Amino acid sequence: MNSSRIQAGVAAVGRGATVTFFAGVAAVNGAQLVSEGRYVIPIGASAVACAVVLLVPRLRWPLAPIVVTAVTAWWGWLGTLLLTVVLYDLAAARRTKAAALCVAAALGANLLGYPPTRLWHQQAYVTALFIWAFAYVVGLWIGSRRRLVRALAADVEHLRVEAQLREEAARVAERSRIAAEMHDVLAHRLSLIALHTGVLATRGDTLPGPVAERLALLRGASTEALTDLRGVLGVLRAPGAAPNGSGAVPAPVPGDVRQLVDDARAASQPVALTIQGRPEDAPTTHRLAVYRIAQEALTNARKHADGAPVTMTIDYRAPGTLVEVTNPAGRPGPAAAVGSGYGLVGLRERVSALGGQLTVGPAGGGSWRLAARIPHPAATEDNGTEKYGTEENGTEENGTPA
Repeated sequence: MNSSRIQAGVAAVGRGATVTFFAGVAAVNGAQLVSEGRYVIPIGASAVACAVVLLVPRLRWPLAPIVVTAVTAWWGWLGTLLLTVVLYDLAAARRTKAAALCVAAALGANLLGYPPTRLWHQQAYVTALFIWAFAYVVGLWIGSRRRLVRALAADVEHLRVEAQLREEAARVAERSRIAAEMHDVLAHRLSLIALHTGVLATRGDTLPGPVAERLALLRGASTEALTDLRGVLGVLRAPGAAPNGSGAVPAPVPGDVRQLVDDARAASQPVALTIQGRPEDAPTTHRLAVYRIAQEALTNARKHADGAPVTMTIDYRAPGTLVEVTNPAGRPGPAAAVGSGYGLVGLRERVSALGGQLTVGPAGGGSWRLAARIPHPAATEDNGTEKYGTEENGTEENGTPA
């Protein structure tokens, strides 16, 4: 925006200087050539009038062509330079008929103009036509360039708005996915609570009365909560998505990062995975986020660094869940041009929704790094370290699954 204003200011200053110079040349030449100084004031007034209509934006069309053409028609070659500005403006605005009419009117009416400065005297019209033609060609070129710049600026703005809308759509889609996943997880757990309390309630004759009443209350509350949960979050599913059953296991199952790694290795993608702590040490939302981060990182590595080794480190321990995936540079994979390109936008939205931070970018030496840190809601005790399939010096170390 500032650069556009600066360019507009420079153009205005340049136009003002040019018009003022041309008007001054016309006035000075008229004063020198006209005998006895009888027409010095009319020539100067004509030059000033032309300068005013050429410099005031609101008067440039249609008053400026009329005034400057009339001055040129009477004073002849004294107004030639001022008429070049008019022809330049008309060419830039693609007013070809108006430009031709101004030239024809100036030359035709000049037959009756002031004799000493008449264009037809000593074939001065030849020089005038050459200057006018040059100004018209330059005007055509500048006008085409301006229209091209405006069209490119409009295209850039449209692309910016479109990218912004797509990014917002990716964020909304990721929020809907998070809500659907939490619906699945919470519905699964509430249904288990309702199921087990129902089983215990059937044995109410063997339980104390207060316990049986509390079990019935717990079962009713869990069933009601399950119904309310489905009513509130179920509408956030993607259109056409089939809802899971009340006892269905959510997908993906928290902890399935190992399965992702195994699938990647089966597809000839070398992956070294290190897991610290247990998945159960982190909230369910963190485990789902870890799964999505690992999934996106492996997919991007296959797309942009096919065959390059991937190092993945996951730490579920308090005070925050950590995920880091790095890979060196490699050749683009066959699916490098496939995809929406907004997977990282969704990941950033997911991590931000959990109060964490996502970092994506070069890590030096041509490698690429994707890292996320999601703080735990409450501090928990640190747990041991597990290594799963870590490849070191050509060997693979398999630890005990967490």
